[in-house]
Amino acid sequence: MTSRVNLGRRRLFSRRKIDANRPPWVKQDIEFTDICSRCDACITACETKIIFRGDGGFPEVDFNKGECTFCEQCVNACKEPIFDIKQAQPWEIKAQVKDNCLAHNGVWCQSCQDMCEPEAIRFEFRINQAPIPIIDTQACTGCGACVEPCPTNAIKITEV
Repeated sequence: MTSRVNLGRRRLFSRRKIDANRPPWVKQDIEFTDICSRCDACITACETKIIFRGDGGFPEVDFNKGECTFCEQCVNACKEPIFDIKQAQPWEIKAQVKDNCLAHNGVWCQSCQDMCEPEAIRFEFRINQAPIPIIDTQACTGCGACVEPCPTNAIKITEV
């Protein structure tokens, strides 16, 4: 008789969360959950209040609450060796438009473009159709300003 191990149950006790958006400037070569002490200093320091206590008490970023202004307050508040402000980019996440975007469904909407300060989102005009969003991943900072104003939650900030 072969016994099967349910790996899903084992993952319950794992502190690693692969899809969590961590605060900006977290070192790329570390395991965040091994170093973070869960002191909430970065959460308290965040000027836009987008950092919250996520799974296991570790800080995560919720772009539905607002955008990251890259103010560096979370970096300055942290006492652990988690952040590296000298990195070329604050993080490796970018905006992506999902299929439930109004523009993909024939409705004229450009709310994400209106909020994008680095102008990473533009709309490609088409004949007799609503223009569709195109994201310039080189210009996108991953700040999340485009997420909250989207009426259908069609924008996701994720690793590319």
